[in-house]
Amino acid sequence: MKRFALIGGAGYVAPRHMRAVKDTGNNLVAVLDPNDSVGVIDSYFPEADFFTEFERFDRHVDKKRRKGDAIDYVGICSPNYLHDAHIRFALRNGADAICEKPLVLNPWNIDGLEEVQADTGSKVYNILQLRLHPALIELKKKIEGQFNKKGADKKHEIDLTYITSRGRWYFISWKGDESKSGGIATNIGIHFFDMLIWIFGKVQTNIVHVFEPYKAAGFLELENARVRWFLSVDEKTLLDDVRASGQRTYRSITVDGEEIEFSKGFTDLYTLSYQEIVEGRGFGLEDARDSVEAAFAIRNTKPSLRVGSRHPFV
Repeated sequence: MKRFALIGGAGYVAPRHMRAVKDTGNNLVAVLDPNDSVGVIDSYFPEADFFTEFERFDRHVDKKRRKGDAIDYVGICSPNYLHDAHIRFALRNGADAICEKPLVLNPWNIDGLEEVQADTGSKVYNILQLRLHPALIELKKKIEGQFNKKGADKKHEIDLTYITSRGRWYFISWKGDESKSGGIATNIGIHFFDMLIWIFGKVQTNIVHVFEPYKAAGFLELENARVRWFLSVDEKTLLDDVRASGQRTYRSITVDGEEIEFSKGFTDLYTLSYQEIVEGRGFGLEDARDSVEAAFAIRNTKPSLRVGSRHPFV
């Protein structure tokens, strides 16, 4: 049974990490969050020590390490801009880090973490659960099979549309602060960018058509695909029929005009991610690099409608 700590226990995604620890037969022994609305812990690990101050959490973890009862893994669900610091904290305490997406906000942060990882001997893992989705694994095999056949060198045409409506709170929270979240392309888009790069190859061209607080759009040319993408947290960008049905979220990925259905099969992906990590097969720093670089480039590129194929919503 491995010992886990969790940073960001009051966050939206934290219960998925708690459940994954429990489902893999391990123990969550310490949780940190400045917000004390963490009653969800009772459903998983009511005996876990809880801290609202980082300094006391730091002291607790250090004392356990010195007593020979060290933390094995630190799950990190804190705001995006704190991931780098919290990963370093885990590594320097002799624990492996399991970090939510985005791993970090800037590509050079990965370079720094590689140095700390080498110095400490501990490892950094990123939760990239879409890579474990059965439907997407099958799609990747299909795409790779096509390009292994003679003459099958045509790039696939992809449209990615993801609208997840958010209320006014979103822009009051850290998620609405680009310096803390990385903006919409990083905060809600990096999952999809990682998945597409993983399946269709590295980025060759990265063009931005729209980059606003509420929405962003652009064009990615990958080794084996041309991707028109549109991301939004504004309910007004939903199609009329979607809004009329009362839905506040719309997600669509088409490949050569064919819809890719992967809305099912998400239930156990965090547990599977943790199982892979505990067994030494998780996704590391280099696995996260391409999507971090793509999202960084998007928020640092001046938008222009003059170049690149535009998404229909643009």
